[in-house]
Amino acid sequence: MTADATFDASRRHSPVEGFDFPPGLREEPFLAQIDVRLTTSDQVALDAVESVIGPLPPDPNTFTGGADGSVLWLGPDEWLVVGPPSANRTALEVRGPKARAVLEGGCSIDLHPRAFGPGRCAQTLLARANVIVQQLTDEPVYRIFVRPSFATYLATWLTDALAPD
Repeated sequence: MTADATFDASRRHSPVEGFDFPPGLREEPFLAQIDVRLTTSDQVALDAVESVIGPLPPDPNTFTGGADGSVLWLGPDEWLVVGPPSANRTALEVRGPKARAVLEGGCSIDLHPRAFGPGRCAQTLLARANVIVQQLTDEPVYRIFVRPSFATYLATWLTDALAPD
């Protein structure tokens, strides 16, 4: 691509385009995702970042905002800012009565409401794929961020796990 070429969004394809999602599972493609790294003791940098994206979540594995835009705490000096479509990871939304049990069957984090609920997020392995899990609501509704190279694999794994017994 030349320096003066323009991006043609109509040619962009989701990593799981055409996948036959079961009820309770859907893709949220192209969410904007920006990784922010800073030392919170640098008040000037912290004020500058928060003036643009709003307050950073102060506690480990929490997030501020909601489904339309959020800031996820990933580490002591790392946050993921998520916004309207345009990114390198795709997001799979998992909801329904089996959602928590399915995710617990594939990852090592405790998703029980006493330990993980709305406003919580965590980096983990889900079915051996590196993901970020974000719980959006009490229903529960989870957003799973996954790299494109693992998206079809994870969508297939989730589809199998959500299948009726």
